[in-house]
Amino acid sequence: MLQEPIRTTVVGSYPFPGWLELCGLHLDELGPDDLEEALHDAVTAAVTDQVRAGLDVITDGEQGRFDFNLSFYARFEGLELERESPRRFGPPAHDQRGRHEIVGQLSAPRGLGAVEEFERLRELAPSGPMLKASVPGPYTLAGRIVPSGAYPDRWAVAEALVASVQDELVRLVAAGCAVVTVDEPSMSCYAYREDTARLVDLFNRTVAPVVGRCYLGTHLCFGNYKGRAASKRRYAPMFPAFLELAVDELHLEMASREFSELELIGGVAAEKHVAVGVIDVKSTYLETPEDVEERIRACLDHVPPEKLAVAPDCGLSQTARWAARAKLEAMVEGARRVRATL
Repeated sequence: MLQEPIRTTVVGSYPFPGWLELCGLHLDELGPDDLEEALHDAVTAAVTDQVRAGLDVITDGEQGRFDFNLSFYARFEGLELERESPRRFGPPAHDQRGRHEIVGQLSAPRGLGAVEEFERLRELAPSGPMLKASVPGPYTLAGRIVPSGAYPDRWAVAEALVASVQDELVRLVAAGCAVVTVDEPSMSCYAYREDTARLVDLFNRTVAPVVGRCYLGTHLCFGNYKGRAASKRRYAPMFPAFLELAVDELHLEMASREFSELELIGGVAAEKHVAVGVIDVKSTYLETPEDVEERIRACLDHVPPEKLAVAPDCGLSQTARWAARAKLEAMVEGARRVRATL
C-alpha cells in the first residue's frame, strides 16, 4: 500500500442513510438485535458507496457514532453526561453541543468501541480495498469535558484520557487493523495559541505502543460541525513542530481553503507521506474529475506520487449522501487519470 501512487482514501465518517437517523429518534424502542441489524445495514451501505467509487482505502463510515467523537463520552466512567445542549436555537455552532462534568476518575474499562466497529467492517467489506479505522485523540476528546477537581485544565483532562485512547489503539492493531488514524482536529484548530511542542509530545506518547505496527496517520483540520470551521484556518503555526508527530501520514485540509499554503506539503513529504484534501466537504459544488486532476497535479509540484494520498478535506458526515457519492467518484476518476500519465 505504501508504494501505491496517489492513493484514494477518506478521513472516516460518511453520511448516515436517512432511515438510520430515523432509528436514532427511536432508540428506546429498539432492542440490541434491532440496533445491530440497523448498524450492519448502514455500514453495508457506506461500504458499497465507497467500493463503487473505487477507493483504495475505505472505512465503516463511522455509522455507529454520533459525530466522529461525541458518542465516545458514554464509554467513559467518571463522567456525568450533559443531556441538553446549552443553546438549542439559532445558527449552528459548538455551543450547541453538550459538555460533560467530571464526577470521578476518568477511564474506559470497556474500551471505546473502535475495535468492534473495525471487526464489523472487516466482516462486511469485500477483498481489495484497505480497511481503515480512526480514533479521536486525547486533546480533541478533552474539548467537551469541563475541567474540575483533579483535572484542573484541558491538559490535565487530556493526560487522563491518554491511557484509554492508547489501549484502544493497541487493541485495534492486535485485531488486525493495518491502517489507523488518530483524529486530532483540535490540535490544528488551536495550535496557534498552544505550545506546539507540548501537543506533539502528548500525541507521540499516546501512539507510542503502535508506532511501526501499522500505517499510522493523523487528521488535522479546522472543524466541520454543520459544515463550519472553528478556528483560524492556517497550518503555518503548526510547523515545523508537527513534523515531529510520530505518524506515517499527515492529512491536511486544502480544498475549502483554495489550496492556500499548499507549498507546506513539500516539507511534510520530506519526512512522511501526505494526504491532501482535494474535495470540499463544506460545499455542495460537485467537483469534476477535471477539477480533481488539476488539484492533484498542483500537489505533484511539491510531493512525489508515491508519497501522496488524496481524500476529502474532512469526514463526509455533514455532506448529503448523493453529493458524497458524486464527490468520491470524481476524486477517484481524477486520480486515475493522473496515475495513467505517470
